[in-house]
Amino acid sequence: MVQYSPVDRTFAALADPTRRLVLERLGSGSATISELAQPFGMSLTGMKKHVRVLEETQLVATEKVGRTRLCHLGPRRLDDVRMWVETYRQMVNEQLDRFGDVLDRTKGDRQ
Repeated sequence: MVQYSPVDRTFAALADPTRRLVLERLGSGSATISELAQPFGMSLTGMKKHVRVLEETQLVATEKVGRTRLCHLGPRRLDDVRMWVETYRQMVNEQLDRFGDVLDRTKGDRQ
């Protein structure tokens, strides 16, 4: 059985454009499932599935308020993705620095 890391699950959640738009919408404030579904012409069941995926990655948190479920940005937001990107950026920068060193040495050999 394949084990997925939190960053894998986060990237999988973000792979869907609807979920990315939901996060963008929640960036401007909380919304109910109905409010999130309306612009997409989507059923409440369909939107609940998207929200559940986002909840599993802690990108969204929900709370029951009366008969509605209120959604807002979750506690983790994109912390795991940010850390992964930063690690990758550092690795690429180190490789480019080493490549620059090789070019400098090669340039010196040709002069």
